[in-house]
Amino acid sequence: MQVIKSILVVALASSAAAFAPALPTLGSVRPRAAMTQISMEAASATKGKVNIKIELDSPKVATMTELKEGEKAVYCRCWESGTFPLCDGAHMAHNKETGDNLGPLIVTVSK
Repeated sequence: MQVIKSILVVALASSAAAFAPALPTLGSVRPRAAMTQISMEAASATKGKVNIKIELDSPKVATMTELKEGEKAVYCRCWESGTFPLCDGAHMAHNKETGDNLGPLIVTVSK
């Protein structure tokens, strides 16, 4: 089974090379099951969208923040925060309900 997966990865990488930038070598690819498993029920309910409530009329939700020396920002990665793009801890209820392990992105600037 592993040989078939390896052949498939090589075949996909070879065919994608004509359309995309260089892909990592097979030796550097590591499976990340937690990132690749998708709830088909959730995906079909929202047509594959992750963001179902933040700035829906915008073509892209992007945030730029300039931090000063010694500052810290805690950003939401679950799309459930009431203070998006900042984290308000909403991921904790999601994690308790689903057994997931979501957490915020914490950015600091050294003094």
